[in-house]
Amino acid sequence: MSHKFINQIEPGETIDEIYMVKDPILRSTSRGDLYIAMFLCDKTGQLNGRMWQASEVVYKSLPKPGFVHIKGRSELYQNNLQLVVNTISEIDSSRVNIDDFLAQTGKDIDRMFAEVAEIVGRVKNPQLKALVGAFLGDEELMAKFRKAPGGVKLHHDCIGGLLEHTHNMLRVAVAILPLYPKVQADLVLAAIFLHDIGKTDELGYDMAFSYTDSGQLIGHIVKGYGMIHQKAETLRAAGTRIDHETLDSLEHIILAHHGEYEFGSPKLPATAEAFMVCFIDDMDAKIDQVVSAIDDELGDGNWTAWQNALQTRLYRKRLE
Repeated sequence: MSHKFINQIEPGETIDEIYMVKDPILRSTSRGDLYIAMFLCDKTGQLNGRMWQASEVVYKSLPKPGFVHIKGRSELYQNNLQLVVNTISEIDSSRVNIDDFLAQTGKDIDRMFAEVAEIVGRVKNPQLKALVGAFLGDEELMAKFRKAPGGVKLHHDCIGGLLEHTHNMLRVAVAILPLYPKVQADLVLAAIFLHDIGKTDELGYDMAFSYTDSGQLIGHIVKGYGMIHQKAETLRAAGTRIDHETLDSLEHIILAHHGEYEFGSPKLPATAEAFMVCFIDDMDAKIDQVVSAIDDELGDGNWTAWQNALQTRLYRKRLE
């Protein structure tokens, strides 16, 4: 039996299907009745789910996250599609095709990785080149780098998303660096390659895109900083010179690439290279958010629903 994907659901349908449940919460109405709020997902998107007249027993039986068989209906609520769940039960993951539930990049992973390796292979500074080579030569880490998502839900939230995001950024940098000859190209390219390397450990993606306990506690910026520091120490122990000035310049970009303290950066950008990486990172993430939000919007209206992460609605109509 074929899977009914989230993006195929129309209002007023009877639903009898398996989906991934995320973030279920037990709440009570103003009258004191219990209900469960949740997200129901597959690789094409997610919908708000509501189970009215719920119980604590049902809530405690739900995986967090995991796969569930639901019966219910789809309906519009405040112009947004949601699923009203009548019955819900956990399903063992062996009974589902995981490819139906984890979105994957539409780009060729092997080709992207080869281009990433080629671009960062242009780095001439011997110390940065040695650091980049130490990461590229770490086969276990690079396998994770090729597979990891770029985020849980904000941008590039798909298998291969981290690689796609890094690949995009490197291509932008290659295009604009000739316009800014005083910006140190080697430092920018090395930093872009490594700016989100900590996400290989921050994010889990075996069943759903989520944060690991370690990732939630520490975060990818600090994890990435630590990974670079560790590689540098290993290289030094093997006799390769990695001076503190070079390492500080690279690690500063990693620590500053979110651009603002409120966005999780321990430091604000203080070099031209840090500003460039920060702006390229933000641009690629924002464009992916915008395009995805427009593509995922149901219906044919000119405007999307309110996008909280972007603090705006988005205009969908394209020029002919």
